[in-house]
Amino acid sequence: MIDELKRILKNSPNDEVKSLLFQILLRINLLEETDQYTEGQFVTDLKKTYNDFLNYKRNQTDIKNNKNCKVVHILFGDSASGSLKRALKEMESRDEEKVISFSDMFSIGPVWQLHDKVGLNQRYEWIKNHLIFDDDYIDEYQYNFNNTTSMINAIPKNTTIIVWVGANSHEQTALRYVLYLLKDNKYDIFLMDTTKQYKNQFNIPDTDCYPLHTGEIISEKLRLIYEKGRMVPPISQEQREKLEKEWKELSSTQEVLRVWENKEIKSVDVAYYDDYIINNAKKLHTERKNNDFMKSARLIGEVIGYLDQYIGDEFFEYRVRHLIMNGVFEIEGVPKAMRFYSVRLKNN
Repeated sequence: MIDELKRILKNSPNDEVKSLLFQILLRINLLEETDQYTEGQFVTDLKKTYNDFLNYKRNQTDIKNNKNCKVVHILFGDSASGSLKRALKEMESRDEEKVISFSDMFSIGPVWQLHDKVGLNQRYEWIKNHLIFDDDYIDEYQYNFNNTTSMINAIPKNTTIIVWVGANSHEQTALRYVLYLLKDNKYDIFLMDTTKQYKNQFNIPDTDCYPLHTGEIISEKLRLIYEKGRMVPPISQEQREKLEKEWKELSSTQEVLRVWENKEIKSVDVAYYDDYIINNAKKLHTERKNNDFMKSARLIGEVIGYLDQYIGDEFFEYRVRHLIMNGVFEIEGVPKAMRFYSVRLKNN
């Protein structure tokens, strides 16, 4: 085991080793300076960091060295990857087909120069300073992001790559980022258009509701989509270059919000949905026939429920807090998470 640890550390990039060291030092600092952080929690967290790092490196090695691995699937979200893993298990394909997943939301936050360290740092700082996530997610964000990109860069030659994308700015932005990462490699890359396949295979009219993103599709239907949709040809070099170029254009922008319109990614102002949030609050007040406080989670649920974009509740919660600070909403409670505070429109 000691020899394996030495080998892993010796062959790990400096950024990975520095990130691992930061995680350890951070927890030591918490133990020294925070009474609420116990030695028991410290030991538990240290073991988790240790196991997470080893599992990641072993998984990375498995993808490099597993001669039976013929296909690598790339997805964008834990729900989507979990559903596909279940489908592959049912198809008895787990040994030959591996899944790599980004646990991130690419429709929000800066993507400026995200393919470089300076861009990831900027994105991390924006997320940390504007969105409410638990401390573990924030502390390990850069580490996990770098882990995923390293796994993509470690895909061996002669492997088929399938990228799963729906008609939304999150997955479409992520697709362009991944293709840029792979720009110098001559893999056969296939796009599994989950929105198109879902509508075609399950006879969903354009006027009806259908999943906004791949993570909303249950594993049984993902399996059918894969079985019937994997005969499409790989994307051409011309298509790859077009999408890589679009990534370069996206990564030169400073906007922190992207929407999907007319089959294109559109970068918009951070306040793009503010009026929409206010109008939904007015609607709820009208339905209730009063101007009483309402849970912020109720308002954000209303906002998301009627939206034809995949943005995520964290962004809308951030905009509600911004509108509170600008005097549009009154607040009752503490805005440390949606469930802890209520809002109402101020009377003008």
